[in-house]
Amino acid sequence: MNKIYVTGLGPGAEDQMTIRARKVLEHCPVIIGYTVYIDLIRDLFPGKVFLSTPMRREADRCRMAFEEAEKGQDVAIVCSGDAGIYGMAGLICEIGKEYPQTEIEIVPGLTAASAGAALLGAPLMHDFAVISLSDLLTPWETIETRLRAAAAADFVICLYNPSSKKRADYLNRACRIILEYRDGANVCGIAKNIGREGESVRILSLDQLKDTGTDMFSTVFIGNSRTVELNGRMVTPRGYKDV
Repeated sequence: MNKIYVTGLGPGAEDQMTIRARKVLEHCPVIIGYTVYIDLIRDLFPGKVFLSTPMRREADRCRMAFEEAEKGQDVAIVCSGDAGIYGMAGLICEIGKEYPQTEIEIVPGLTAASAGAALLGAPLMHDFAVISLSDLLTPWETIETRLRAAAAADFVICLYNPSSKKRADYLNRACRIILEYRDGANVCGIAKNIGREGESVRILSLDQLKDTGTDMFSTVFIGNSRTVELNGRMVTPRGYKDV
């Protein structure tokens, strides 16, 4: 039985790809993905057949993977970060119902929440919520409900897709919602271009974050009521009693 490997590449840097993911990509003769992600790995795996589609053609990409697998070859379909966190794993499984003869394996990767947290320090040491501000597939009303619930419960909040050209004010809107439950001095952080050229981090207050510009290559961390800045690092104490 031929197999599709839904593979997370990590944030982008070669050394942040897992050994398992690399072995899968070395094994598969065909690699499929969003154009930007294919460009990240094309030079690393010479001799492969690379197939890509632009953004918003995710379903087409998945069907392409099944069609290639039906030709009698194993196929890797790649995502940035982790394939099961805002990635392609769910859609592949849904479309896979139409192709019961093709096996599916999910290959995890390092997601932006983990990689960005490591750059900033240790902001995710306690309970946290990951919320995407993209309303392409989720209504803003639902996003707002989730923001309020996470803020009220004092979760550390990690925001994916904080803003874009069409959603320039979405991070500001999210911060204003969270400020209904948090102090303006609440410690926050931004990790940008994680694992890629131009990688940077910044620690700032929630009041400052509200008026800070970000983009789709930024991951935002909003600490809980106990998060602090320690020697330039964003840290959420776990509460160990002997500290």
